[in-house]
Amino acid sequence: MAKKETKKRAPLFHIIKRGRDALPWYFGMLVRAIAVVAALLVCGVLITLLTGKNPLQVYGSMIDGVFGSSRRIWNMLQSLSMLLCVSLAVTPAFKMRFWNIGAEGQVLIGGLACTATMMFLGDKLPLWLLLTVMTVASMAAAMVWALLPAVCKAYWNTNETLFTLMMNYVATQLVAYFLKVFVKDGSGVLSPMPQYGLPVIGGHAYLLNVLVVVLLTVAVYIYLRYSKQGYEISVVGESENTARYIGINVKKVIIRTLLVSGAICGLAGLLLVGGTNHTINTSTAGGRGFTAIMVSWLGKFNPLYMILTAFLVVFLERGAQQVSTDFRIPSAISDIVTGIILLFIIGCEFFLQYRVVMRKNGKEGA
Repeated sequence: MAKKETKKRAPLFHIIKRGRDALPWYFGMLVRAIAVVAALLVCGVLITLLTGKNPLQVYGSMIDGVFGSSRRIWNMLQSLSMLLCVSLAVTPAFKMRFWNIGAEGQVLIGGLACTATMMFLGDKLPLWLLLTVMTVASMAAAMVWALLPAVCKAYWNTNETLFTLMMNYVATQLVAYFLKVFVKDGSGVLSPMPQYGLPVIGGHAYLLNVLVVVLLTVAVYIYLRYSKQGYEISVVGESENTARYIGINVKKVIIRTLLVSGAICGLAGLLLVGGTNHTINTSTAGGRGFTAIMVSWLGKFNPLYMILTAFLVVFLERGAQQVSTDFRIPSAISDIVTGIILLFIIGCEFFLQYRVVMRKNGKEGA
């Protein structure tokens, strides 16, 4: 008997990336605003159920934790500038579709090189020369750390995600090892060395960091949008075959782009060690290498948009800490509030970039 042919049915729905039917920018901003309001409403209900607190008082505490005093504002600007700096570092690689998850380790290696320079050359060089050597050493060390996965990806097509992720752990252990070498009492805690740190401008300890990151943001924006190398990064990210067809050396672009990312990570390490902490430990990067992935992605790899996304992340983080302190509630609840808000924002980004097509009477209907 002949097999009875079964008619294949189209799936009930499928997801299509928006192309020419992309939503206008003002509609996208409206959707994002609605998502934030919806997230705040959901969080308000959750806060009331779990703690019995007035949600408006909780949100007021979040605002106070960020803008309540000049000291809090400067701390927020410091956190914002450092997160943005690391986000700028991973953006060129991400735009090239090279998933550099190793910014955490690259920042630590840059900070370790800066610390070693301060320790062994701090009392032997004039300050201007010491600062120059610190900058070069930090950026060079991080560039070498980023170069290893770049070369392996370019020549042997290794998995850059796993490679860069594993190098984070190696960098952390290197910092832990050298802390034992640097600190002879075995405590592993290195005393701050503010006398060898970056100069203080206008009486504000973090002003130099903020100014450097502002200039860096403009430079990366111009580099990615208007330079020939930025164009090559975009082409390689879209299609390596197309890049080769038009004469772009893909291996060279991969290696060069990761050197740029490493240099910016090294600069972040310099600012954290030389401008903020004046010492180093295994948590100096503070998870920024991973948070920067979300900041870069939400900012659509645009340095100017990333200012807003970095501010949102820092605002939620510092505001949640203040809520936990003011209302004596577990920090887990404030973290849940932060997670819900970010979930709503990420969810709305998905629907702005994709559309769901439903099956309707054997045909497709949006």
